[in-house]
This record gives sequence, C-alpha cells and structure tokens, in this order.
Amino acid sequence: MSYLNRSMRYLFRAGIESIVLVTLLLFGCSKTSENQRDNPVQGTITIAADESFKPLVDALTKAYTGIYPRAHFNVVYKPEQEAILELLEDSVRMVFTTRQLGEKEILMVKQQDGIQKAHHIALDGLALVVNQSNSDSLITMVELRSIVEGKITDWSQLKGSSQKGPITLVFDNANSSNLNFVMSKFELKSIQKLRIKSAGSNKNVVDEIKKNPLSLGFIGVNWISDGHEKLARELSNGIRVLGVSAKSNPSSIADYYQPFQNGLELKNYPLSRDVYIIIREGYAGLGGGMLNYIARDVGGLIIQKMGLIPTVVYPRELEIRTGQNF
Repeated sequence: MSYLNRSMRYLFRAGIESIVLVTLLLFGCSKTSENQRDNPVQGTITIAADESFKPLVDALTKAYTGIYPRAHFNVVYKPEQEAILELLEDSVRMVFTTRQLGEKEILMVKQQDGIQKAHHIALDGLALVVNQSNSDSLITMVELRSIVEGKITDWSQLKGSSQKGPITLVFDNANSSNLNFVMSKFELKSIQKLRIKSAGSNKNVVDEIKKNPLSLGFIGVNWISDGHEKLARELSNGIRVLGVSAKSNPSSIADYYQPFQNGLELKNYPLSRDVYIIIREGYAGLGGGMLNYIARDVGGLIIQKMGLIPTVVYPRELEIRTGQNF
C-alpha cells in the first residue's frame, strides 16, 4: 500500500513538473514572438496601394528603409477597390487611397476586433493628358462632363478645337482610383456606352496617348510631376497636360489650372483629390512608424518633391542675420 502511495505521489509530482515545464516553454515562445513583432523601426509589413500612386509610395518606402534598414515593406499595386478589400480582409497592414472607409467598411473591421486609423496626407491631382500633336490644351469642366456622359464624342465638338475624330478615353484599370474619382465627381452610373480603353497602368496610359492623337488620358499627376526623376521626364515628353477650368465660360487663360502645385495648393484645379493612408494596427508597429514619418516628419518633403501638396508641411529652420546691410 505504501509502495502504491509513493508511486502515486511520484506520478503526481512528475505531472505537475511537466505542466510547469510546458507552461514555461509556451511563455518563452510567446515572449519570443512578442520580441519578433514589428515596431516603428523594424519588421516586415505588406502595403497595398492604387497604381496611380506608385511613384509616391516607392519614394516614401525607399526613404524610410534608408533611415531604418531593418524595416521592410512588401508593396502590392492594384486597383483601389481591391486594395481596400485586402485591408478589410486583414491581408495588408496599410493602404494608400483617395477615400476613407465607409461606415459599413469600418463596421466590418470592428466586427473582426480590428482597429483602423486614417490620415489625410496629401492633395493630389488627376491629370488629363493628350498627344502633343493635339493642339487642344484647354478644357472646361462642363465640356469634360459632356464627354464622360457621352454627349460629346468628337474632338470637333469642343469649343475652339482644331482636332477632328472620335474621342477615346484611356484609363489605367477598372475599379482604379482614377476611374472611381471621375465616376464619383460626375455622378456617373455607367460608362458602358463610352468609347473607353483600359491600358493596364498609368505608364501604359501615357504610352497609349503617345500612339493615338485622338485619345484623352487620365493619370495620377505624380507620374509626371517630379522633374528630377528620369521616368517622369520620359513620360512627359510627347504629351500635353490640359488646363482645366471650373468656369463654364472662362474669360481668360488665367481661369484654367493644371494639376501641379500652383493649381493644387488652393484647390483651384477642379480635379484635385485627397490622398489617405489607412492602417490596421492595434499596437505601435511599423505601419504607425510610417504614418508618423509622413504626417509629422520629413515625409512631407518627399510628398512636396513629388509635386503634390502635403497636408502637414515640414517646418524648416531659417537663419536670419541682422547687421549693417539689413
């Protein structure tokens, strides 16, 4: 009997020790996992962005990883609607978009016990581009509305136009931010009756414009606004960026604006649009680090260099000297 009791006590003690050991191992693994979790200066996360913002996103991520070499971004470019869907499915940590999440989308995130943060980072412009041989360089919003509504189908129908032939609208992709913006701006329900072409990317839109003098292209202006970048200069050659007027009967050329900084700054350019970053992150992670870099740090200078208007301008220190020649 005593032998049995001793055996039982031994097994019980061994069982307790095993439980303690397993608990310690699990705790240790948990701590290791915690330590490996990304933070504002290191780790790996996936970002989704509409392809119209590729030059901007490439510049921002390159600059950030230059400062923090242990930070890594897997960037996927896809139409805006698909990028947002990836965020809702928790497949990506961050998205660059032209809109905030709607009420139903925010509810979806909450139902998954997720946290989403949105920040307005820049003012962008949707550029209208034509072949350089097309002498038409100005257009009003009234005329543009008539084009996208299918009421104007030929260049000769535009006031003062010297061009003749059917207008072909060229976008990057279906469900892209460029097309979504136009449909929202002009409250279009359908574009099926329009003479329209999907080029596959903003760069391909420009290539199509260079090949077809009768095309009217829609691209994100950051593809052509950074004069220091070789690709931007190459894309700008052979195309013309239209000036757009919000007035139905402009009295002078001063009523027209292009989607560059002087037209975007006071929102004089009628096709200006907001750029947002939305992140899903419930802790101080790499997504928040990038957001702070853009919203509160030198990221604003990069946005400015790309030809857009940052919502938060990075403060510069100026040295003012006073003396005899002041």
